[in-house]
Amino acid sequence: MTGSGLTWLLFNVFILVMLAIDLGVMNRKTHVISVKEALLWTGLWIFLAMVFFVGLHIYATSDIALKFLTGYLIEKSLSLDNVFVFLLIFTYFRVPAEYQHKVLFWGILGALVMRVIFIFAGVALLQRFHWMIYLFGAFLIFTGLKMLFQKDKEINPERNPILLLVRRFVPVTKNYHQAKFYIREKGKLVLTPLFIVLIVIETSDLIFALDSIPAILAVTQDPFIVYSANAFAILGLRALYFALAGVMRIFHYLHYGLSLILVFIGTKMMLEGLIEIPLPIVLGFITFIIAASVVASLLNPKPVEELPVPDEVPKDELIHKIGEIKKKGEQE
Repeated sequence: MTGSGLTWLLFNVFILVMLAIDLGVMNRKTHVISVKEALLWTGLWIFLAMVFFVGLHIYATSDIALKFLTGYLIEKSLSLDNVFVFLLIFTYFRVPAEYQHKVLFWGILGALVMRVIFIFAGVALLQRFHWMIYLFGAFLIFTGLKMLFQKDKEINPERNPILLLVRRFVPVTKNYHQAKFYIREKGKLVLTPLFIVLIVIETSDLIFALDSIPAILAVTQDPFIVYSANAFAILGLRALYFALAGVMRIFHYLHYGLSLILVFIGTKMMLEGLIEIPLPIVLGFITFIIAASVVASLLNPKPVEELPVPDEVPKDELIHKIGEIKKKGEQE
């Protein structure tokens, strides 16, 4: 059922229709995405993913449905790290809030295309060279341990090799020109900084795909299930960004949880053929780790002065304002 051409066709038509509604109807005019709007779209994408899960359970098998749900949860949890990186990129380039949706729309659409290539390549490699599952497992363990011990994430977009290559051969304007990726000056094509941001977003997701695709391949090697789980997680990522961007800095234990998930999935791949870890255990472990990371962050918050704050927000001013709010609350 999951490998039929009709299934692929119908699913991709559904994706295109949702994208058309998103860009052509809901976001036809450039505007700042409110938290309320972002939460509604986030809830819609999660609801659609759950409807798809139920559909697989009814029309396919419960095992296929569970593999989709586990894969979706893996992709969704790992995508939380993308949200923080997107925030850093937009802050670094000082992208106006009303232009961020367009960048994420085309960036995530491009990311989905790249992941399709990664999925088929990964499945083909594992089917032809099964021993590579141990290589993927070792890579995930290495990545998870590296994430576990690294300090706060830093990015240097100016060192992006693709970005340097583009700037070397194509002129780039100094200022943003509304939500345009390029303009014409004296008949010549000139890129805007918004296109540069799009390149950085795309290459960042490419790096994330190196982790997430091998991780979901540990659960299933059915291309359609891997693709559909990625599609729902990635397409819901844009709304998730606008819903969580303001509070992601609070969840300072989250990257520890994500690193443990990568190590766990990598270990599962390394134990292939020796120990079979049931999918319900995998699903339960991932759910528990994400929930524990969020709860731990809320119970043991970072001091305000240690929270990373965008350059445009003076940290001293932020601390002063929070102090005033606390003082006012005590007086009341």
